[in-house]
Amino acid sequence: MSSALTERPAPDAAEPGRSAAAPRRRTRILALPEARWAATALALFLVALPAQLAGAPAWSWGPLYAAAYLTGGWEPARAGLLALKEKTLDVDLLMIVAAIGAAAIGQVMDGALLIVIFATSGALEALATARTADSVRGLLDLAPATATLLDAGGEERTVATGDLVVGDTLLIRPGERVGADGRVTGGASEVDQATITGEPLPVPKATGDEVFAGTLNGTGSLRVTVERDASDSVIARIVAMVEEASATKAPTQLFIEKVEQRYAVGIVVATLAVFAVPLGFGANLTDALLRAMTFMIVASPCAVVLATMPPLLSAIANAGRHGVLVKSAVVMERLGQIDTVALDKTGTLTEGTPRVTDLLPLPGTGLSADALLGLAAAAERPSEHPLARAVVGAARARGLALAEVRDFTSAPGVGVTAVVDGRTVTVGAPSRLLGGNTGADAEPGTAAGSGADAGSGPVVVAAAVDATAAAAIAELEDGGRTAVLVRCDGVPVGVLGIADRLRPDAAATVAALTTLTGTAPTLLTGDNPRAAARLAAEAGITDVRAGLLPEDKVAAVREREAAGHRVLVVGDGVNDAPALAAAHAGVAMGRAGSDLALETADAVVVRDELATVPAVVALSRAARRLVIQNLVIAGVFITGLVVWDLAGHLPLPLGVLGHEGSTVIVGLNGLRLLRDAAWRRAANGA
Repeated sequence: MSSALTERPAPDAAEPGRSAAAPRRRTRILALPEARWAATALALFLVALPAQLAGAPAWSWGPLYAAAYLTGGWEPARAGLLALKEKTLDVDLLMIVAAIGAAAIGQVMDGALLIVIFATSGALEALATARTADSVRGLLDLAPATATLLDAGGEERTVATGDLVVGDTLLIRPGERVGADGRVTGGASEVDQATITGEPLPVPKATGDEVFAGTLNGTGSLRVTVERDASDSVIARIVAMVEEASATKAPTQLFIEKVEQRYAVGIVVATLAVFAVPLGFGANLTDALLRAMTFMIVASPCAVVLATMPPLLSAIANAGRHGVLVKSAVVMERLGQIDTVALDKTGTLTEGTPRVTDLLPLPGTGLSADALLGLAAAAERPSEHPLARAVVGAARARGLALAEVRDFTSAPGVGVTAVVDGRTVTVGAPSRLLGGNTGADAEPGTAAGSGADAGSGPVVVAAAVDATAAAAIAELEDGGRTAVLVRCDGVPVGVLGIADRLRPDAAATVAALTTLTGTAPTLLTGDNPRAAARLAAEAGITDVRAGLLPEDKVAAVREREAAGHRVLVVGDGVNDAPALAAAHAGVAMGRAGSDLALETADAVVVRDELATVPAVVALSRAARRLVIQNLVIAGVFITGLVVWDLAGHLPLPLGVLGHEGSTVIVGLNGLRLLRDAAWRRAANGA
């Protein structure tokens, strides 16, 4: 009985959100001051070492070693002294004391080696943090530095985008980037806004349409009135959330920092004991001091401290490059802990855009599916209702020529009426346009547009036609679609089915989340049960909770958490914000306008790609595995070196290499998650 619409396949997109105009920039290691100081110290060390080994006089290599101490050690020494001022003993200060102690007993080269390796470890940590911020700055770089401002007289002048205020009018020429969030007040063009919404194709923009800072204008010119300050633009809000990542610490890191204070004090006490006890038994002063300095170096928890943040920060940076902006290291750690997922429907599991799915001409009308759609679309074209746009869009997709209309009228919750080719066409809610109840729960207000005079009284139609239309409506609504009735000169001639379309990657995402957590996701929606059940069945979800108010969604999340689960909520709208806040972790789909969801969620899918949700969960779990690996590596090295030093004779150079080498290994191990291969493995479920 239905006429299925031919749907065009989604166009391929290499990587939404990326364009040649906005290449991704990555921080070079020598751009960091920590790296430059470390490189200088290394260069000085490499010049001094051959001279010393060749037997050159001390005056030729001694100053070089001293310069290496200074260039590589001044920043850690400063950090350690500042910490000491706050009555905390920092490992940075321990390393500097150990290096100076080595020099004091004649082991100048060993102390310099310690300084160089320690400075290198700090440079690696700084690089990991800088790479995390690159993806954030990349978003800011998309917004142009200047914009063309039109004054009241139409005169143009170039101003900094940071100086724009709400109400300013901008001229956006072809090929330029939009300078601020605003609304089009003149002109027409197509705008590539993949960087904000993830839409792979340019979006037509005309008067009344919203545009966003950093998006790329096409071939037309636009006049745009600024509606948000630069600090409140979509890009700026996202950036502000992600910049919190560098200033936060994951729970594991916070625990380590608490332990570090006691551990550092313990090292000082143990070092004094390692020095004093042998002296009490007549040991040589130099030997006792050397053993004590070696113990201080190998027992310091540098590798343990560095074990946590590099993997988490690297994971944040990698996710950011692929369109998922995670607010903090705490969130990145939490994402890997979830064992249950709850998904919103509209705009999350679905595209959030209604589309015509069924065309049902009634028997005896002589109308084809295209003719029915043409009549409905012509009548709906003047309407601004979302379902009206769906009908008109379907007609245009089929290449139908729409007739001119006259005498267009509308009434809220009823439908639209217009004269099309001399016939009066009415399109609207079945419950209002049929003479009686359809037998289905058609809801007033779901009609495409608003139209016929509600006070005109019931429309009298033939009983057979009425019953046939009611049966078609019931069939559509039982399938979870919204039914729209089309009448011509007062007689029902057909029914349209309209529904939100499942995202292309929805079923695969549900399957991936089920594999990751061991439990199929739950669908939480305010929509009617039939529509929810239909979409859930298509996506592979069996646990469906429909007709929920925002507080009901929160209750569902808390019910799961009370049972011992850690819940991830994925949503996009204002009504999802309470559940996003209540969940162990919340992820917002990055559709423009869902400001409350963006602010409440722990992470934002900027490009609106649902498939990135299981990928970032898998990446978080990979980061947690690396943290555990790093802690094991650090513990093994520290234990082995301490036992060697106490039970035997550990040469200071080997102690330095072992301890600082373990720190470098741990740092590099954490940086593995910066690679694109790590994201690909996470996305593929490896």
